[in-house]
Amino acid sequence: MVRIQRRKLLASCLCVTATVFLLVTLQVVVELGKFERMKFKNSNLNDGHAQMEEEPIHLHPFLKREGLTLNRKKTLAADSYPIMLWWSPLTGETGRLGQCGADTCFFTINRTYLHHHRTKAFLFYGTDFNIDSLPLPRKAHHDWALFHEESPKNNYKLFHQPVITLFNYTATFSRHSHLPLTTQYLEGTEVLKSLRYLVPLQSKNHLRKSLAPLVYVQSDCDPPSDRDSYVRELMTYIEVDSYGECLRNKALPQQLNGPASMDAGDFYRILAQYKFILAFENAVCDDYITEKFWRPLKLGVVPVYYGSPSIADWLPSNRSAILVSEFSHPRELASYIRQLDHDDRLYQAYIEWKLKGEISNQRLLTALRERKWGVQDIKQDNYIDAFECMVCTKVWDNIRLQEKGLPLKRWKADITHLSCPEPTVFAFSPLAPRRSSLREMWIPSFQQSKKEAQALRWLVDRNQNFSTQEFWALVFKD
Repeated sequence: MVRIQRRKLLASCLCVTATVFLLVTLQVVVELGKFERMKFKNSNLNDGHAQMEEEPIHLHPFLKREGLTLNRKKTLAADSYPIMLWWSPLTGETGRLGQCGADTCFFTINRTYLHHHRTKAFLFYGTDFNIDSLPLPRKAHHDWALFHEESPKNNYKLFHQPVITLFNYTATFSRHSHLPLTTQYLEGTEVLKSLRYLVPLQSKNHLRKSLAPLVYVQSDCDPPSDRDSYVRELMTYIEVDSYGECLRNKALPQQLNGPASMDAGDFYRILAQYKFILAFENAVCDDYITEKFWRPLKLGVVPVYYGSPSIADWLPSNRSAILVSEFSHPRELASYIRQLDHDDRLYQAYIEWKLKGEISNQRLLTALRERKWGVQDIKQDNYIDAFECMVCTKVWDNIRLQEKGLPLKRWKADITHLSCPEPTVFAFSPLAPRRSSLREMWIPSFQQSKKEAQALRWLVDRNQNFSTQEFWALVFKD
């Protein structure tokens, strides 16, 4: 009898232990799932494009306890908070509550919210901004917000006063925008100071027996900046190793072919062997600065830079890059590079800041310290999140003013928020036969974009829906 009771007691203990184990295991799985979703959401976006994801609606705890259905949750969220409608479906989120400090907004790509009484702002991604469908008629309380970190070649209409001033809020590469993205390709000061890929000057001098002093890697040929014409001319005065599709005269290892390898360690190690990197942007605009500029600085190579006229404002130190704009002809630039190539003391002056780990540019340091987003940093919001919260907070600011019976604050972009001059071509180099038509395309394209901007502004100001036929008829009207 005692044995039977002991067996029953042992069996009961085992059952309780198994139940506890299962419950703990289930909780661990749930928490891991939450962690993975959070890690995925906070990961940085690549190339300015959001990763598509379907997320659950995040509600306050008292709403979760009610056990509402998903559709009911969305309805309740939309009825309780200002709605931020992504007119460009950049995020892919059909409905999400976003917490921005003390403010909460409902973010969605669902256009059925167009006429909802709580819809306060429309969010646009510049590359996808087009005339086919706009949220018209635009109500007085409808703010428009633009996110555009890309080159002007993606959508030239935006770079003219009639269109950029349609927007209340902006996040662009310009330092003058409401959320400046000028440092979007720079993780932080640590990567600039890092010596991880640095090749000592003595080794570079030895490598010069088989390598040119300059390296060029581009596969987007003949863009608006006309960079290939300049490099083609430069090649007649100094040796350049060109690995990309444009002006290629040297091949990368097979495993490094393709755009995905541009951030690979092996690719970095190849570039780090050179003394100079030709860092030419695809367009010339103030503050349009891409990885082409920051990459050489991270690798301990001197960038020979052509692009943003305001680049001097963003150099880590006064002597950290060679600016093409300071030379009247590629012949003069080639002569200067040869001089540095043969004089270690002169060359060393361009990398001394890195060897000492000293960044003297206070503008750059302040911009990196004060920006509200991070680059490849899961501990910080990405710039899409920061953009959403900027709009959300400004909308709430006006809601609070309205509740107090005070005048609303009107925000509006101006031409400094996104502006580039008309593209030009270098006169010293003849047209390359294979790509002459592409090179010649950019100036008339820019000029037509002016007409498109004026036509679009006239139609939007009319505040009625319009057809593409109406738009193009207005563009080509004499």
